[in-house]
Amino acid sequence: MSPAPSVGSVLLAGGGTAGHVSPLLALADCLRRREPDVRIVALGTAEGLEARLVPARGYDLEVVPKVPMPRRPSGDLLRLPGALRRAVAAADEAITSSGARVVVGFGGYVATPAYLAARRRGIPVVIHEQNARPGLANKLGARFAKHVAVTFAGTPLPRATVTGMPLRREIALLDRRASRAEALAAFGLDPQWPTVLVTGGSLGAQRINEAFRAAMGSLRAAGVQVLHVTGVGKEFPVDEGDAGAPYVVVPYADRMELAYAAADIVVARSGANTVCELTAVGLPAAYVPLPIGNGEQRLNAQAVVSAGGGLLVDDADLTAGWIESTLVPLLRDASRLGEMAAAAASVGERDGDELLADLVADAASGGS
Repeated sequence: MSPAPSVGSVLLAGGGTAGHVSPLLALADCLRRREPDVRIVALGTAEGLEARLVPARGYDLEVVPKVPMPRRPSGDLLRLPGALRRAVAAADEAITSSGARVVVGFGGYVATPAYLAARRRGIPVVIHEQNARPGLANKLGARFAKHVAVTFAGTPLPRATVTGMPLRREIALLDRRASRAEALAAFGLDPQWPTVLVTGGSLGAQRINEAFRAAMGSLRAAGVQVLHVTGVGKEFPVDEGDAGAPYVVVPYADRMELAYAAADIVVARSGANTVCELTAVGLPAAYVPLPIGNGEQRLNAQAVVSAGGGLLVDDADLTAGWIESTLVPLLRDASRLGEMAAAAASVGERDGDELLADLVADAASGGS
C-alpha cells in the first residue's frame, strides 16, 4: 500500500462543545502520527472548551469571534452580517498565517466562517458531521466541500462518506477484558458484582442523577454496584452504612476508558461521541436521549438499538422504578448482556480517525 499523501498544513475548525472538540483532537493526533512534521492549527472561540483543551494537547489555537446563527428574528439577526464578516476575516487570517492546504470543519459556531474563508481562497474543505441530523454550519459547508464525512449512515448530507467518529486512541484501542481488573481497582469496585456505569457527560444529566440517587439503596441491596459520574459540582453523598454492593460517585472521570472497562452496561445520554465510544468498545447501554433540541440524540442511538446493542429510554421514563424493574434484572442476565455487547460492537467503528485522515490527505493533495 502506498503511503498517504502529505497534508503539510491543515486548519481544523470546531469548538464550543466536547462533541466538536473531541473529534477535532482525535483527527489532529492521527494526522501527527502519520506525519510528525505536519502543521496543525485549530480555529476556535475564546469561550469554548477548545480554549483550554487544544493548547493542553499541544496544538496552536487561533481565536475567531463567536457568531451564533439565530433561529428566529431577534437583535442577533440584525447584527449577524457584521459579526460574520469579522469572523470570516479572522478565519482568513488564520488560513494565511498557518499556510493551510485544507480546512477541516466539525460544525458549530467556528465552522461557518472557516468554510466561507476557505471557499473564497479556493482552499479545499472537508467536513465531518457528528450527529445523525446535521447542523446548519455543515449543511452550508457540504454544498461546496471536497469531502463530506458522516458518523452515521443515513445522515442527510450530499456525497457523504461514512467514516464513523474519530476517537481518542485510549478508547479506540481499549481491550475491556484485559483492563477490567485495573479499572475496578482504580475506582474501588469489587469484581464479584455486576457493574453499571452512569454518566450524563461532562456537565452531568439531572434526570439521570436523580433517578439513580433515588434507587441507590435498592441497587446496593440487589448486588449491583454503580460507578456514577455525576458531572462537576453535582456529586452527592453515599451512606457508607448501607450494606450491599459499592456505589461510587465521582464528578468526572479523567480516564473514561477505565470506566468503560469496569462496566457491564452503561446508562447515558445518546450524544454522538457517547454512542460511538460505547459501540467501538462493545458496551451495551440504556440510552436516554436529551428531551430538548432537534431530536438528534434519539437518531444517534437508532442503529445500535435496532441492532440489539442498546435500549432506548425516554427521559420521563427513567425513574427509580424503571431501574429496579428493568435494569437490575438485565444486569443479572449475563447471557443477554453478552449478546447486547456483541450487537453493539457490530455497529461500532474504531478507525474513524484514520478514515477521516484519508479524506483530508486526499483533499490536500488535490485528489478526486
